[in-house]
Amino acid sequence: MAELCAIVGNSGTGKSTSIRTLDPKSTFIINVARKPLPFRGAKKNYTPLTKDGDKWVGNLYNTSDVNQIANVLKMINAQRPEIKTVVIEDSQYIMSFEAMDRATEKNYEKFTQIASNFYSVLKNAMSLRDDLKVFLLTHAENTGDALNPSYRIKTVGKMIDTLITVEGLFTYVFFTEVTKDDSGALKYQLVTQSDGTTTAKTPMGCFEDLRIDNDLQYICDKIDEYNS
Repeated sequence: MAELCAIVGNSGTGKSTSIRTLDPKSTFIINVARKPLPFRGAKKNYTPLTKDGDKWVGNLYNTSDVNQIANVLKMINAQRPEIKTVVIEDSQYIMSFEAMDRATEKNYEKFTQIASNFYSVLKNAMSLRDDLKVFLLTHAENTGDALNPSYRIKTVGKMIDTLITVEGLFTYVFFTEVTKDDSGALKYQLVTQSDGTTTAKTPMGCFEDLRIDNDLQYICDKIDEYNS
């Protein structure tokens, strides 16, 4: 079973730039929203998936279709042993795009289907081989209020929240945090444990610090160290 990790936060808080430290030779990105990756060298190091004879080459695939995502994950699992980390970038748009495409449908059954489709992505990710780590980068939403915030993974429709406790499917859930250091420079970090206002969680003893740099390779290394 692959390790399933979530990186949760608002736009501009360092989710996508956390990919920058991963080795492109062992990383595959499924880009749901098809946006350019916001770090130096991304276009050079992440090239579209293509077939070269009987082999698949490339480490980037743009799609929000759950069936295509499933097929790519199966291909990585069976035919790309060099891939150790899979990133599903902007994963919340798997739900959002489907909801918009089906906006004219009046029945509530569509939300059950949207939930089922998103769940299938998570289930397929979990079923991958043991040496893989799958990161879902996704937006946060505040289900509390300004005085008593309660941040969690953003979904589409209350019915999805009733059907799926999304965070329960992850072993690792990190929330982004942006602060300033003593010089006034911005610091982009990830929170490893909940303080009661988020659903952040990691196994006891895996991370010594409450806040770490937004660095996915560091997370991979700590998970490997914890599991050894």
